[in-house]
Amino acid sequence: MRHGNKINHLGRKTSHRKAMLQNMACSLIEHKRISTTIAKAKTLRVFVEPILTKAKTDSTHSRRVVFSYLQNKEMVTELFREVAPKIANRAGGYTRIIRTGYRLGDNAEMCMIELVDYNELYNNDNAKKTTRRSRRGGKKEDNATVEATESTETVIEEAVVVENVAEEAVVETVVEEVVAEEAPVEVAVVETVVEETAEEIAPEATAEEAPAADESENSEEKA
Repeated sequence: MRHGNKINHLGRKTSHRKAMLQNMACSLIEHKRISTTIAKAKTLRVFVEPILTKAKTDSTHSRRVVFSYLQNKEMVTELFREVAPKIANRAGGYTRIIRTGYRLGDNAEMCMIELVDYNELYNNDNAKKTTRRSRRGGKKEDNATVEATESTETVIEEAVVVENVAEEAVVETVVEEVVAEEAPVEVAVVETVVEETAEEIAPEATAEEAPAADESENSEEKA
């Protein structure tokens, strides 16, 4: 019986199980993503996440503790040099298990375990999701947001009206200036036209007056 024994032995002896978890942890650190069964992935997550937490503190003691679990100098170096800065701002939950179906043959449930911070596509999808809000005070928040949006809309409308009024005033002043500039020119043109017509009429009048004067003189001589 296994009452109270929550360790999954995975059908292996202790030495075999530890060696397998060491190799799987090194593969996960190197490739950032491995495919295995659900049972092994869950056991690996319990094994590797404390190691990742320890790697966030870069000291000689931390490196020796991590090396005692991994027994691989290259993986320890990569863990402290590349993986640790990537997970520095994450407080736990460094791995993700994604189920991939069942294996052909023994029908074992398969999955893919990966480091969360190295899946950029999945992280971008999660970043678009909004955070959940509690039900308490939800209506008040909605009313506040509605009031805020209404106030911003009124402010925007007032600003637009002020801008329109300013533009109309500017247009009117420009039109007045243009009219004021064009008016003297038109008056001057009219004056020149009047003078030219007057000059044209004057010779005609003198030409008409001359025959009349000759006729009057002839009539006086006859008399």
